[in-house]
Order: sequence, then C-alpha cells, then structure tokens
Amino acid sequence: MIIVMKADTRPDSPEVARVTALAQSFPGVTTQVHHIQGATRSVTEVYLLGPTGVIPSTPFEEFEFVEKVVRVTEKFRAIGRHGGHLEAVGFEYNGVRISQDTLHVFPGLCAVDTPENLDDTFRALARHGVVTARAGVYKPRTSPYDFQGLGAACLPWVFERAGKHGIKIIAMEVTRESHLEEIQNALTASGFPTGVMLQIGTRNAQNFELLKAVGAQTDLPVLFKRGMGITLEESLNACEYVASGGNRRIVFCLRGMKTNLGDPHRNFVDFGHVPVVKRLTRLPVCVDPSHSVGRRTAGPDGILDVFHVTAQGVVAGANLVLVDVHPRPEEALCDGPQALFLHELPHFLDDVRIARRAYEERLARAARA
Repeated sequence: MIIVMKADTRPDSPEVARVTALAQSFPGVTTQVHHIQGATRSVTEVYLLGPTGVIPSTPFEEFEFVEKVVRVTEKFRAIGRHGGHLEAVGFEYNGVRISQDTLHVFPGLCAVDTPENLDDTFRALARHGVVTARAGVYKPRTSPYDFQGLGAACLPWVFERAGKHGIKIIAMEVTRESHLEEIQNALTASGFPTGVMLQIGTRNAQNFELLKAVGAQTDLPVLFKRGMGITLEESLNACEYVASGGNRRIVFCLRGMKTNLGDPHRNFVDFGHVPVVKRLTRLPVCVDPSHSVGRRTAGPDGILDVFHVTAQGVVAGANLVLVDVHPRPEEALCDGPQALFLHELPHFLDDVRIARRAYEERLARAARA
C-alpha cells in the first residue's frame, strides 16, 4: 500500500509522522518514506510493507493532507503506476527537465577516444542547440582484447570540454561501484562544469550489486538499459533495484533484443514497447537506435535505418534518444560502423522533430476522440 501525500509535503513533516504512526499501529507493518523531486513539484509517498491486504484505506483517506491511497498491483512497487493511480512526475537535473512528456536527444561518442574528437563532437552539438550528450569512458566489451575505454584518467578533460560547450548532462556508462566515486570526485575537482547521468549497460542489467550501489546514491540520475536477452518484466524488476535503493531519477532505455530474428540489424528493435513501459511505470523512456541497428545502411528511399527506427520510437512517445555520432567513424575505437557523421547530425535532429510533431498531432487527435 502507498499513501500519497498532497503536493510539496516534506518527508520530515508532522503530517508524514502521523501517517507513519497510524500505519505502524497495524501488526507486522513497517514503513518507508520516499520523496520524489519531480520536474514541476515534489511528492512524498509513504510505503506500507508487510501484511497490508487487511489494512483499510479509509483511516488514511480521512487525513486532509493525504491525496490518495494506492494498492500495489505490480511487482515493481517503486517504479510502477499501479493501475494508473500514480502519476509520472519526472525530474529535473542540472537545469534539464526529463519526464514522460519531454524529448531530449543525447548524441555523442560511444567511447571517448581523443580530446580532439570529443571537442569536435561537443562543438557540433552546441552549434545545433543540443545540451545533452553521451560519452563512454568505461566500456565493457565482448572480447577482452577490444578497447575498454580510457577510464578515469580522461574524466577531467571530458568534463572541462562539456562545460566549455554548454553540455549540461552526459550519459556515461559505469560497470562497477568504484566508477561512481571516480565520477563524483572528478566532477567535484572540476567544479561541476556539467552533469552526469549514470548508465547501466545491457550487460549489467542484472548485476544486482551494481544496481544497489547506483540506487543508494541520489546525486546523479540513472539511465537503465534493458537487458539484451531477458524479458521486459525481468528488466523492470532489475530497474526496481535502483529505485528501491532510494534513487527515483531513472530513465528506462530500450536498445533492442539479442535475437537473430532482427537480422541483418544488430538487435531486434523493440521500440514498440515505448508506450508499454510508460503505461506500466512512472519512468521516462529512452530509445537507442544505434545499438539496435548497428550499422549505417539505408533503405531504397535513401533514409538510414537509424533514422527510421528512431522515428518509430519518437512517434510512439519516446522521451530520450541515445545516438552515436563521431567526427571520423572510420577511426572510432568502438562501434564506428553504426555512428553518424557530424554533418548528418542536423538532418537527424530535423527528422526527430518531424517524428515528434507527428506524435504530438496523434496526442491531440486522441484527446479530441
């Protein structure tokens, strides 16, 4: 059972104390208080744990400071909508609002290789008004002999260049708990010129100890990528590990499934699940067309497959797009064949805007209907 307090009720308020006292008066029931700083308002929720099936909702509903009482209906208690009774409030980070209603594109290097390539990329983003990017520093690879990323040594100049070009958020994968400290230390030492969204890659989707560690810190938001070979429900339950640790600033990312059914694409594109995830959870949803398609191929219409599948996700209501770009893809040390050239970036952004307008028109039509 979840008790939703009225807007902007502080978690340490007397009102929350009265709710928790009432809840704990029932045998075997314990409570957890969660505070969600949304994009436009804050929400405090009191979770009742234990044998809550026999607890009546009326005593809680009679409090004038309680907005609603919600019975938990899904396994993913913290991220679920529970039959549509809980709203998706989103969050704001470093001046960027992220929610189920917004759309941001995160172009960038799958793996940072040289300061020059990073500088060229961030400069191109700034030229087109993009303030969110991806930049891989720690790279888990299938082969131990492949490039594994530059690691913590490059963080100072990555952050310095991000600040120089006005990049407000960098999506950056982490593969072990020590990476969290390295990123935090580098941000502090550089004076926080940018922000970092911690990315949980598909290979670590069920690395539960890493998920707990990322969830235990609440300074940095999290981009959780769906596991490449597990069900959607398994991925959402894994994402619940992050949320249950205390960090509710989470984006769920669809990046394609590892099956041969998607051949010749690298993965089977699963962007039809965008509205499903938004219906089941309170999380903004990201799509990663680069790792879904895995190559720079075009259809007979001359449009790259990456453009086509991005449009599928955006027309379905995606809130973020994670896409690989590189000044010189032929020289990239990771996933060069799937990266867009910088001169293709404005065309890609225009295509995203066209797809977003189509989604907004569909929304308006649905509202009229």
